[in-house]
Amino acid sequence: MPTEQITNNRPPVLDSSTPMPRERDQSVRDLAIKQLERKRRFLAHAVGTAVATVILVAIWATTEYINAGGWPSHGFSQSSSIPHVWNIWIIYPVIGLALILAINAWRTYYQKPISEQEIRREINRLTDTR
Repeated sequence: MPTEQITNNRPPVLDSSTPMPRERDQSVRDLAIKQLERKRRFLAHAVGTAVATVILVAIWATTEYINAGGWPSHGFSQSSSIPHVWNIWIIYPVIGLALILAINAWRTYYQKPISEQEIRREINRLTDTR
């Protein structure tokens, strides 16, 4: 444990809101563990989204191939049962899955944890009687 330097024969003044070094190290460690867990959950979510998308696209391609009587040689449309024209409905669930994954990525990698300063500021705002 580091020794505190005493000046003018008085012990140093410690701020009670500042955690002690060991407590601070433990809180930083806990925060790091939480962030690693969030990253692992995001990776599992990304893999799950990729697998679901592949399965969904395979089902879509199979049904459209059967319904249109072959490959989409005449393009895509919003209507069904046109020979060699596939219905393009697949874009909607894929875009939805991508948006959900993007929101999860933002929350995992770019959203900062709440700081002690923000907590104090909010407490002051809530208890401030004007």
